[in-house]
Amino acid sequence: MTDVVLPCLNEAPALAWLLPRMPAGYRPIVVDNGSTDGSAQVARGLGARVVAVPRPGYGAAVHAGTVAADPVDGIVCVMDADGSFDPADLPSVADPVRAGAARLAVGRRRPVGRGVWPPHARLGNAVLARRLRRTTGLRVHDIGPMRAARRDDLLDLGLVDRRFGYPLELLIAAAGAGWEVTEVDVAYHPRAAGTKSKVTGTIRGTARAIRDMSAVLAR
Repeated sequence: MTDVVLPCLNEAPALAWLLPRMPAGYRPIVVDNGSTDGSAQVARGLGARVVAVPRPGYGAAVHAGTVAADPVDGIVCVMDADGSFDPADLPSVADPVRAGAARLAVGRRRPVGRGVWPPHARLGNAVLARRLRRTTGLRVHDIGPMRAARRDDLLDLGLVDRRFGYPLELLIAAAGAGWEVTEVDVAYHPRAAGTKSKVTGTIRGTARAIRDMSAVLAR
């Protein structure tokens, strides 16, 4: 059984769509990061495991979910819980890791319609990805909000960022450790009605994420 870590902050409408779509063999761990909209109750009602993490921050949620994952299968997937990704794409992201072709697989977002990925967020991602390619040699074009790796590998990297810098720190650390990193195209959908991205939904949110990631680059 492959665990899927879903960092969650007020994603109840999306969870109702997302959780029933989990493919066979993939088990959701909803990491509730202080939701006030009943997300945890929705998740439990749909059979998901819920882990409560009082410390705010995307990285805090992902780390807690990774620690909570079952080490037996060994592979952990991570994806946003806002409905912008289809769980049906999880096997295509996890398969390169399962086959030993990569230590880390990251989804490269491919928007399915106009307006799905706001220009300010797309530009910020492109700038960071280009800098990452230049400084690490990784052939990546997205900072990887959907990804897969082995649980023990992730924990052994000793990542310390608990905010939005976590995905970038992961890629930098993977490059430093000599990991094979591969990109897999994944569909990027409009979020579920009633949800709003903490990063791409506003210019302020994108700026906050870029600030966190820039701090990681500076280190």
